[in-house]
Amino acid sequence: MSEALLVMDMQVGIVERLGDRGAELLNTVGVALTAARDHGLTVLFVRVAFRDGTPEISANNKSFSAAVLSQSLGESNPSTQIHPALEVREGDVIITKRRVSAFAGSDLDVVLRSLAVDTLVLTGIATSGVVLSTTRQAADLDFRLTILHDACADGDDEVHRVLMEKVFPRQASVVTTAQWAAQLDA
Repeated sequence: MSEALLVMDMQVGIVERLGDRGAELLNTVGVALTAARDHGLTVLFVRVAFRDGTPEISANNKSFSAAVLSQSLGESNPSTQIHPALEVREGDVIITKRRVSAFAGSDLDVVLRSLAVDTLVLTGIATSGVVLSTTRQAADLDFRLTILHDACADGDDEVHRVLMEKVFPRQASVVTTAQWAAQLDA
């Protein structure tokens, strides 16, 4: 079995919402990408995007219904593309999801199973969104989990802290990117 790095919702429009913190996060995720690639791990980029006309979004969905009006989350919209600072490479897998969890409305589980991945290393924006939802679902699917504390971000620092210190350790190993890279080197 093998380990894979999931880089979730690190797309142009979402990274931009972080302002100055976005550059620091991109640098940290870049370190994680280098470590993963140096050790032959599968790299998967997960993005949220919708078809033209957003047929996937119900008017009942409070989280995504604003996207219907703005059309900002269309599959071809520049805001939904993986941030160029992360340099998607040949062999990396791009997963498009239709909801908050990386598994919801995507083929992530099929891809992971076909690659015999049993361990996921999670990075992402937002900690209270994609990271939380994906952690919960991945744990229910029996994946081993590591969350890179400093390669995740949230608009609310206190929510990020509580999730990392109190919630995630129940289902995942929570470490810094440097600690994880050192574990790979050991």
